[in-house]
Amino acid sequence: MYLHVGEEVLVRTKDIISILDIESANSSPFMEEFITRQSQPIVHLTKGAVTSIVVTGSHIYYSPLASGTLKKRSLKLSVQEF
Repeated sequence: MYLHVGEEVLVRTKDIISILDIESANSSPFMEEFITRQSQPIVHLTKGAVTSIVVTGSHIYYSPLASGTLKKRSLKLSVQEF
């Protein structure tokens, strides 16, 4: 299944490694280092405030949608697969 992460972008749920809240990611020096060292392209999906980060094997998405919303959507979609 696919998860809408913002701005008409869909990501396969099985490709998602992590969904992070932007505030907790910004407060962690480890997360800042992780983002700066990545060779994956960073895709900004919002012109306004970023509220979450979605990490996949091929991209890092800065999403306008809340991490809790993305988590709920991903769980709902996973249940419907069966």
